Amino acid sequence: MSTGYSNTADVILLDIEGTTTPVDYVFGVLFPFARDYVADFLTTHQQDAQVQTDLQWLRQEYETDLAQGLSVPDWQETEVTGAVRYIHHLIAIDRKSTGLKSLQGKIWDQGYRDGTLRSQMFADVKPAFERWTTAGKRLFIFSSGSVQAQQLLFRHSEVGDLTVFISGYFDTQTGSKKEAESYRKIADAIGIAPEKILFISDVTAELKAAQVAGMQTLFSIRLGDHSSDSEGFAAIHNFDNV
Repeated sequence: MSTGYSNTADVILLDIEGTTTPVDYVFGVLFPFARDYVADFLTTHQQDAQVQTDLQWLRQEYETDLAQGLSVPDWQETEVTGAVRYIHHLIAIDRKSTGLKSLQGKIWDQGYRDGTLRSQMFADVKPAFERWTTAGKRLFIFSSGSVQAQQLLFRHSEVGDLTVFISGYFDTQTGSKKEAESYRKIADAIGIAPEKILFISDVTAELKAAQVAGMQTLFSIRLGDHSSDSEGFAAIHNFDNV
């Protein structure tokens, strides 16, 4: 397999979990926070139009799960927070659900605004953002978390507001991170040839999809990542030499 990296990119597209941010922060802080507060949040905000949209997406997903014969917790129709057990289930299995990710972003917004949450970044991230933007490169994010959640994470980081370096964000509404068409859509949205985009992720299936779409790729190996097997992709342990 070609390493897919030639250092000629004008745009850098980044994954978050395991690439800019420790996996432990996502699984050990963000997911438990959303799980613990979802019932209270729905009790207070369930009539908000955007929350209603999230619940409609989740209900459609629930019905699909039932139709496929999957074992899922009951959706309690008569309870104000009837979706909570199903939402807990989706969080536990880390499903890349658009409805779940959108709802989580709204819950995390509350935590970031009151100071309960402060997102973690690897030490080399801010210096790299500064270096890349000074060199004229544009930065974009592609994550399964909602655009709102992405913006919150980079705005409320322990090293300050990093959104000033980022030109745009993409989430699952663009498509699956494991499908080449998603990366073609991103290139079209940015207005640049895929060959001029470098995508960095800790998931080789995502890198394969980006490579099929024509992008340059790098495999991120960070402390706590799920895998260190690059499967032939050029690998980095930090952004220092990118």
